[in-house]
Amino acid sequence: MQEIETLTRVLYADTPQSTLYHYTTFSGLLGIVQSRTLWASDIRYMNDSAELRHTADLIAAEVRERIEDGRANSSLLSQFADWVAHWITSGHMLFGASFRSHGNLLSQWRGYSLPGKGVSLGFCPEYILRCAARQGFMIGKCIYEPARQQNLIGQVVDAVERLGGTREDESLSAVERSALYRESFAAVETDLLRIAAILKHPSFREEKEWRIVSPVLTRSGEIPIRFREGHDMLVPYIEFDLAGEGGAPVMDHLYLGPTENMNISMNSLQMFLEQSGIVPKRGIDYCRIPFRQR
Repeated sequence: MQEIETLTRVLYADTPQSTLYHYTTFSGLLGIVQSRTLWASDIRYMNDSAELRHTADLIAAEVRERIEDGRANSSLLSQFADWVAHWITSGHMLFGASFRSHGNLLSQWRGYSLPGKGVSLGFCPEYILRCAARQGFMIGKCIYEPARQQNLIGQVVDAVERLGGTREDESLSAVERSALYRESFAAVETDLLRIAAILKHPSFREEKEWRIVSPVLTRSGEIPIRFREGHDMLVPYIEFDLAGEGGAPVMDHLYLGPTENMNISMNSLQMFLEQSGIVPKRGIDYCRIPFRQR
């Protein structure tokens, strides 16, 4: 649908201008360097599906307000809200991986690394953009501002109402009308997924996250899907190729996370990177955050 397609293009038109950081553990670093890939997880499984639930909650609130005001097609919008709630677990697949604008935040060390075993990998934004374009990925800046999120969701619901309205026919039965509504919902699914991928709860605004997102997959056989162990479930992911011209990923800068063995940890990290053909342009820095055993 052209309205929402245009909205999506505008949202993903913004491009990063400074180093993009990916927080991970030593184990994650070994895997990224040795495989030359980054794991892009199914966004339905990010933070136990809270990512998509946030968008579903925004849509439900918008629908409820319109129905209460008596200014909407209540049948259409009620079914849309129900469809979105179901779509969270059973719809098309979209995979994403996260980067941060700031490579040395205590909250991120706590959230994405293990005590004494964290690194923040900095990549030149142009390099990530080239890798993304080569694989059909898009990169978007996450949106945290409630007013902007509400405005975006309002535009989505407006489009659904207009599309559903063009298919109204008083001669249709309730069952036939519902079937036409579902066609309208399916028409916006791909772009709604892409929009949902960059809408984050305002409490996470400190992260200043950029997210790479894959093409939308309508069936599991389109791209090889792998699985990793999550907190309490298996998490589907696909590989995002990070190989540079020389084979190894090209890194701009690294931070070593909080550790009680800073000197020898820094030494072994440098040895590993050099052996792997990786020489960060701006070097490696220690985070200088005091180590606290959790």
